[in-house]
Amino acid sequence: MKLELRGITKTFGSLVANDHIDLTVGAGEIHCLLGENGAGKSTLMNVLYGLYQADAGEILLDDEVQHFAGPGDAMRAGIGMVHQHFMLIPVFTVAENVMLGHEQTRFGGRLDLAAARAKVREISDRFGFDVDPDALVDDLPVGVQQRVEIIKALSRDARVLVFDEPTAVLTPQETDELMAIMRQLKQSGTSIVFITHKLREVREVADRITVIRLGKVVGEASPTASNAELASLMVGRAVELTVHKDAPRLGEPALAVEDLSVIDPTGHVVLNRVSFQVRAGEILAVAGVQGNGQTELTEALVGLQPHVRGSVVLDGKQLVGASVRRVLDAGVGFVPEDRKEDGLVGEFSVSENLMLDRSDGEPFVKAGVLQLSVLSEFAREKVEEFDVRTPSIDTKVGRLSGGNQQKVVLARELSRELRLLVAAQPTRGVDVGSIEFIHKRIVATRDAGVPVVVVSTELDEVTALADRIMVMYRGRVVGIVPGDTPRDVLGLMMAGEAPNLEGAAA
Repeated sequence: MKLELRGITKTFGSLVANDHIDLTVGAGEIHCLLGENGAGKSTLMNVLYGLYQADAGEILLDDEVQHFAGPGDAMRAGIGMVHQHFMLIPVFTVAENVMLGHEQTRFGGRLDLAAARAKVREISDRFGFDVDPDALVDDLPVGVQQRVEIIKALSRDARVLVFDEPTAVLTPQETDELMAIMRQLKQSGTSIVFITHKLREVREVADRITVIRLGKVVGEASPTASNAELASLMVGRAVELTVHKDAPRLGEPALAVEDLSVIDPTGHVVLNRVSFQVRAGEILAVAGVQGNGQTELTEALVGLQPHVRGSVVLDGKQLVGASVRRVLDAGVGFVPEDRKEDGLVGEFSVSENLMLDRSDGEPFVKAGVLQLSVLSEFAREKVEEFDVRTPSIDTKVGRLSGGNQQKVVLARELSRELRLLVAAQPTRGVDVGSIEFIHKRIVATRDAGVPVVVVSTELDEVTALADRIMVMYRGRVVGIVPGDTPRDVLGLMMAGEAPNLEGAAA
């Protein structure tokens, strides 16, 4: 099926998310929609899927104009979507999830689960998915859950499939399997729109590439284009994609974590007896699929988790049981994974956000009085040093782009005398140019002799920054290996397989 979008425009108040976008996807083609977070890719696909109504423009399937009042209309027309965050009911079986929303019944109004099971088996056998229709979704690995989402779409006769950032929660091996599935779907005649910001995946699987920046199509590219060329299209300027760093100048062990465990409010152990050390002047990168205890680890290190067992010692000081204020005063800088929720106050100005963790004393507060001139001078210096693109230091930080918001967080945390930097997902949702800058600052912090813990689900980022890599799976440490460990080994570890540690630093 041929898909064509003509002049699609979608606004949210004064924000133009899609600005007269044209896109054509041929039958049996894998067309990649490439762009940074916030570029307008997902908005465009939500218009296609009927979740949003376009303000202008039209959608055509095989040259016929379509009018979708909702996702049901889009699905009936042959469009399916595999969302980044799966739309599955964990306590239902695969067959029950597949039939959900278009249930078949037999005499007496009973659900025809046998027909649903047969449909799952037929599609699974056709594409080699190896999915048990009677398995509970909650018991399936993430990669298999994604196959269930694909089966759902194909069971409704989808001839155009939209994959929205499909590899965000997959291991490298699961990503390779997904690429193979996409090629199979292409061979069967299915048209695929692949939304991503990961250059390696684009070049591996796409037939054609359309690049979107700030809501507009800025160009098309061939899969033979280099990463540098694609990054330049995404950002609008040349970008250095390689992290340049010298061998670490290691000092003494500075952070020692022993048998660290976190118990959630239901009594479930979400972090299970984690132990590791980080030396001064070293970056330890924590790898793993999202949801395997990394969030709880970073929060435990900075005192944000209430139910913690074990030990966290920084420069001889015990931090477990200490308040967040005491942890920060001990010299810990923290870049949280969700800057909007945990790192910034959107209604505060840039300058106010730069003093958030130092608002209780000098140099910004004396005798209970805010020293505005001192704060303004400091803010102007940091805006320049960290290349924060803002109209003014008095601009509300919530009005800045994601990359500039992240730079404000980094400027605040790196402007103190640090004994440890903990950075969780430091480049999530920022453009390629900002990633380049953030990586340089993290390496500079390490080179200044500060121990650094970086948590990232982006394996490219982990391997680029790490001196050593700690891989986590289901709340446990699978292993700690050198920073140059091959991707395939790391991928197996991310799936829970212990590495061959011969020669690896522990």
